[in-house]
Amino acid sequence: MRDYIIMTDSCCDLTAELAAELELDVLPLSLSLAGRTYWNYLDGQDIPFQEFYARIRAGETATTAAVGVGTFEDRMRSHLSQGRDIVCIAFSSALSTTYQSACIAAQTMAEEFPEGRVYVVDSKCASLGQGLLVYLCVQRKRAGATAEELAAYARETLGHVCHWFTVNDLNHLHRGGRLSAAAALFGTMLSIKPVLHVDDAGRLIPMSKARGRKASLLALVDHMAQTAVDPASQTVFISHGDCLEDARFVADSVRERLGVQDIRINYVGPVIGNHSGPGTVALFFLGKER
Repeated sequence: MRDYIIMTDSCCDLTAELAAELELDVLPLSLSLAGRTYWNYLDGQDIPFQEFYARIRAGETATTAAVGVGTFEDRMRSHLSQGRDIVCIAFSSALSTTYQSACIAAQTMAEEFPEGRVYVVDSKCASLGQGLLVYLCVQRKRAGATAEELAAYARETLGHVCHWFTVNDLNHLHRGGRLSAAAALFGTMLSIKPVLHVDDAGRLIPMSKARGRKASLLALVDHMAQTAVDPASQTVFISHGDCLEDARFVADSVRERLGVQDIRINYVGPVIGNHSGPGTVALFFLGKER
């Protein structure tokens, strides 16, 4: 069996420490803020997460960019030339062209390395939903799955990775083209907090409204209670837009209500955070369906 590497991009929002432990190759997306381009590294080395959110709160606006074809080609070539195949699990194609870039690069690699294999999977996930899918794939790889088997497992599993989140201000998602104006209006009324999810196609969809912040956070846990499969045995991920205490509140609620032991919390990185905004809290777990 040929050796292989699991490749992903920085919209997985895993901690740098966990990504290293999982032996991932993570390619960064980028953002431009005040005329300067920053790489969205998992460790925040180019722009610390707290600094990014402080600048967004102060009214600065950023634009974001996908991983380019050439970046994928360079990184894929380095692995294939050493005899390693690749399973690349990319940020949702409904939210970024990163997946398309990986597919184009993989076609070029098939011509350069006919003996090698590159499997590109559209995760249809975002933030730590993508991170959770990658995490589960690493466990399957360590259990002995081949690259082809792992790509099949990823495609089978991604439809069960549930994403429930709430934001303070839907206008961030609207400005970034991630939500329609009509959907953005959904959450602008006083003290009404939207609850959204990522659907089967990897799109952001408003689902309900909660009155006040605490109610919106508890609504995330309600959705998990309704759809999670054997929650007590799961590893659950929570990401946040520079609001750690709110993320911890959700974690405590998940532990108390559903008996979950293993909960990992991390920032929503700046590329996704530019669209979701400060105050985002997102809960990710495996469910019967999204």
